[in-house]
Amino acid sequence: MSEFSSFHDVLFPTAISFGATGGPERRNEIVSLTSGREKRNARFSQSRHHYDAGTGVRSLADLHEVLVFFEARRGSLHAFRFRDPFDMKSCKPSGTPSAGDHLIGVGDGAKARFRLTKGYGDGADSYQRFIARPVAGTLLVAVDGEEVASGFDWSSGEVVLDAAPGPGVRVTAGYEFDVPVRFDTERLSISLTVFKAGQIPSIPLVEVLS
Repeated sequence: MSEFSSFHDVLFPTAISFGATGGPERRNEIVSLTSGREKRNARFSQSRHHYDAGTGVRSLADLHEVLVFFEARRGSLHAFRFRDPFDMKSCKPSGTPSAGDHLIGVGDGAKARFRLTKGYGDGADSYQRFIARPVAGTLLVAVDGEEVASGFDWSSGEVVLDAAPGPGVRVTAGYEFDVPVRFDTERLSISLTVFKAGQIPSIPLVEVLS
């Protein structure tokens, strides 16, 4: 039994993560019918992100930093924060988050807890991604279009208001966020000779869904 919880609230080295490759994965079942048509079903409601941080390693110092981080996490045992270089804000990567970026709920006069989400697309077909690890100090919340400077709290991806918004009142939010991931390997295979020859080590990471 480990003495730590399953999630370590520490950030993977950002200089390395910004050179990583990867992105979202979808799992769909596609069945071809005798008529020639297809029947498609989504196996999971949320996408799952995979990354290879090896492409972000540029020096022996980077390799050592990853080695230390891997050991501190006990390999794949403990999850941690990862800064996705392609998708890390409620707005475009080059923009600045604002309190009106994304609708996270509509008041009913009783509900004061709203799950933090990020919307992709518009209308009924939009995808709402659960955001479990917002970056501390970046969360902005607005109620009925007015930014709330205080009177709210957040924990594990939920915004908790001190007072429940009235019926029909929109609650929106903006933020920066990290992705909870773990190492998707039980060992690191590193060769000094191979690295000096220009070959990149594989350091696979996989998102841990909440």
